Amino acid sequence: MSKTYSSAERAYREVKERILTGELPGGELISEGEIATLLGTSRTPVREAFLRLETEGWMRLYPKRGALIVPVPSHEAEHVIHARYVVETGAVRALADTDRTALMPRLRASLDTQRALAAARDLDEFAVVDADFHREYVVAADNPLLTGFYDSLRERQRRMNSVALRHGETDTDLIIEQHTRLADLIEAGDPTGFAAALAEHLMDVHRVKLRGL
Repeated sequence: MSKTYSSAERAYREVKERILTGELPGGELISEGEIATLLGTSRTPVREAFLRLETEGWMRLYPKRGALIVPVPSHEAEHVIHARYVVETGAVRALADTDRTALMPRLRASLDTQRALAAARDLDEFAVVDADFHREYVVAADNPLLTGFYDSLRERQRRMNSVALRHGETDTDLIIEQHTRLADLIEAGDPTGFAAALAEHLMDVHRVKLRGL
């Protein structure tokens, strides 16, 4: 039983990672058989993985036809971006009156990593580091409730970043330039300037209009 569970967990993780990176794009129909062949396993653990992914909203199962990778709905993208804006600006406001000397080296190191990944055209890892860059200053605000809520958005954030990069809807140079600007504003203790720069950044990357801004 443990072997079956282990195979199902592996299938779940492998397929989900391919969804998050955009390797399995929204709108694509896949079958248990092709995923089982890809992973070198039987259909049973793949079927269990598909059921779990359907429960989480990543797939829609159609008997005898396969599994549809659910695209990112336009309204979901808007909701995720707005939630991120609220949390990130709130975190930076809280940081404005604190000592940020420990945070800044981490943000600068992240920017160096982003430049290296952009040069290597490693877009999947760039999307991960992109998400981690924003998380750094949310965590630094030292509010576990904000951090927990922000982390609940992480997988959808990763997928949106990957989709934008893979489709060429934005470019890494622009992202790095805007991230550098955000880091500078955090270091300067300017939450108002940060809020404006973050809104511009999120709308540029995801082509989503933030209502009320």
